[in-house]
Parts: sequence; structure tokens; C-alpha cells
Amino acid sequence: MTDLHIFTTGGTIDKVYFDALSEFQVGESPLDAILREANVTLDYQLTSLMRKDSLELTDADRDAIHAAVSDSTSKHVLITHGTDTMAKTAERLIGISDKTIVLTGAMQPARLRSTDAIFNVGFAIAAARAQPAGVYIAMNGHVFAAGHVRKDRTEGRFVSD
Repeated sequence: MTDLHIFTTGGTIDKVYFDALSEFQVGESPLDAILREANVTLDYQLTSLMRKDSLELTDADRDAIHAAVSDSTSKHVLITHGTDTMAKTAERLIGISDKTIVLTGAMQPARLRSTDAIFNVGFAIAAARAQPAGVYIAMNGHVFAAGHVRKDRTEGRFVSD
């Protein structure tokens, strides 16, 4: 059993911009490289579930995320996810018992110099290992319980409901 099972689903954290005039594409997750560069030595497993913008996630996708997390043998789970529907996916995971499940994402792609992705991932790993069993969103230094959080698009941050 690994200390932490990380699932990637896409979202801004994985976005790639090819030039200033192009549309983004959700690319391969940079998470493994981020963790290596940060000298993360805990035993983790990294599984890519999908490469989608969160606005494109369906209920079937959320069911697949639920099944993957339920089937994981790890007690600590981190899910990288787009921020627009992160709260909806977190609510779908409520009820998975005996695991600490933390979702995180970024407002700016991890590949950009000015990004919150690296901080959010590190913070979410700490939250996944420190919080009691349950489902949480960890963003920008705050941990929110699933079912009691929403994205405030005007402020560009998550807030408690």
C-alpha cells in the first residue's frame, strides 16, 4: 500500500498554452515532475484518469473517479481537478469511508512561472496526510469540507458555503 494515491483528471493545472494567441489544451500532467523537483520522498502512486477541463466532466466521469478512489488501497488520496466543478466532484465522493480524499487544482497552469499549482499540490499533500478521513478541497492555504464550499468566480478563490 502506498502512502498516497494521486489521481489526475486534467483542469487548469495540466493546461498547455502553445503561444499567446492559441487556445489551451489539457496535456499530460506535470505532477510527477513537480514532485521529483520538490524532492518529495513519500511513497506515492500516480494515476491519470482523464485529461479534461472540469466543465467537460460528466456524471459518468465523476462515477469513474468515485470508482477509482474507492478501489484504491491507499488511505490518503489526492485528486488534481479543474476548479470550475471541483466542488461538485468532491460532493460525489462523500460517503467513501476510511480515506482522506483531497481535491486541489490551480487558477494558473503549472507550466507557467506565476502559478499557484505547485503550492496547492504541496499543501494538498499535507492536508491529505493530516486531515481525518473525509473529503476536502485544499486551495490557496485553506482546507474546506466537501459539501460546504464553492468557487467564488468574482474573487477567484474558494469560500465556505
